[in-house]
Amino acid sequence: MDRFDELKLKYQSVLNLIKGRPILLDHLHVQDNKLFLQGRAASEEAKNDVWNQIKLVDPSFSDLICDLQVDTSLAPPAPRTYTVVAGDSLWKIASKFYGNGAEYPRIIAANPGQLKDEKSVIHPGDVLAVPE
Repeated sequence: MDRFDELKLKYQSVLNLIKGRPILLDHLHVQDNKLFLQGRAASEEAKNDVWNQIKLVDPSFSDLICDLQVDTSLAPPAPRTYTVVAGDSLWKIASKFYGNGAEYPRIIAANPGQLKDEKSVIHPGDVLAVPE
């Protein structure tokens, strides 16, 4: 097994964590007999999660160079929301956002904690997620 494969195997849990997060790897190779990992994380939290995993694998990480920068442009957009006003219905809200009231099931699906079906009651002040 060559050095690159050996180090990838050692830090596989770190690489798996990166795959499941809003992190882009720009470089992954061996440099100076160490695994060189360089990329961008969507948030400081995502970056810290990677470092915490690295320290679990090897607290000294003497065979790893990790250069992660925070790039907030990688973060997923905040979901669009709508605050219900008096006189609203799911049909009216769907008409407003989608141009077709029959699209209201999309709003129901996006709010499983608040809406069960088309008979769910909405009240002024309720904040609903409205998917794009």
